[in-house]
Amino acid sequence: MDDELRIDDTATRWAPGERDGRPLVVLLHGYGSDEHDLFGLVPHLPDGVAVASIAAPLTPPWPTPGRSWYPIEDLASRSPEPTTAAARALLAWLDAASPAPPSIALLGFSQGAAVSLQTLRLAPERFDAVVALSGYATPGDLPRDEELRELRPAVFWGRGTNDDVIPPDLIAHTAVWLPEHSDLSGRVYPGLTHSVSEDELLDVRTFLDKWLERIAD
Repeated sequence: MDDELRIDDTATRWAPGERDGRPLVVLLHGYGSDEHDLFGLVPHLPDGVAVASIAAPLTPPWPTPGRSWYPIEDLASRSPEPTTAAARALLAWLDAASPAPPSIALLGFSQGAAVSLQTLRLAPERFDAVVALSGYATPGDLPRDEELRELRPAVFWGRGTNDDVIPPDLIAHTAVWLPEHSDLSGRVYPGLTHSVSEDELLDVRTFLDKWLERIAD
């Protein structure tokens, strides 16, 4: 039996406009959501990019709506395999995407943030920027982590002081792991829950503008 996760490309939602030759921003939603959730961020993203919002490959247990990237039971002590399986599914989706973009940035919320960082760990040469909102880096070692220490790709990590969804142990791990493996831009937003604020969106826009400036040089 083939248990490999697959992303349904027919569910992918693309922002209107040209795609050929443009840098690509891939939006990865959180648990219990879908490809429509983060599409509201499109007006906050830089001009001149293609934007794809994709649907996670799993269905959460009833009665949770939407989609999920991996199960969330026993989140604090989970192994890295479910997050890695989701990351491989994202890489397979990118392999099938046509035409190939000149540069790729991943933008994920919660589960989508965890998968974005895990995908970066699997294929660090393929991504020039990652935005991780209200998420975490999955514990456990991967074969290319040492390469990440050398490459130090650009990562923005934003989270709120009142986020009670992500376990504190995972936040503590991420606060140590990310500075060691990336060129980190981070901000903690006072009073913010497990959500995204206007101030955070302004910071994301600044981060992505700098990404576009770098790849244009």
